[in-house]
Amino acid sequence: MSVGERAVLIARRWIGTPYLHQASVEGAGSDCLGLLRGIWRELYGGEPEPVPPYTPDWSEPVREERLWAAARRHLIAVSEEAGSLPELPGEVILFRLRAGGVAKHLGIAARGGAGASFVHAYSGHGVIESPLSRPWARRIVARFQFSEGGL
Repeated sequence: MSVGERAVLIARRWIGTPYLHQASVEGAGSDCLGLLRGIWRELYGGEPEPVPPYTPDWSEPVREERLWAAARRHLIAVSEEAGSLPELPGEVILFRLRAGGVAKHLGIAARGGAGASFVHAYSGHGVIESPLSRPWARRIVARFQFSEGGL
């Protein structure tokens, strides 16, 4: 089983976890980064770096792409083209929630093709699996993969 397939299995176990900003505990609370952190811990052991406190606006007022920069440091870039759809299960998808805003939402591709879906922690919903509908797809700014070799 590939690391991406394992990531999907882990992500789906988190479904139903309530949304809680800055949290990363399966079943207790998570935001989108917390979900990714939990998957990372299970895949590799610890976390790749300490996560500083962050606000829900993700540095939008200062226009810093902090989440994107962290993804580049710790994951393998697959595509950094807007609207580029996931090709493999387990790809980490980075979204820009509004035009002109910073990229501040993450999800894990669960299924591809006509029934494409992704697992993410979403304010007001918790960790859910959502269809990768056109409105979501057009917000994709980059895709990444976990390393098969670990840290």
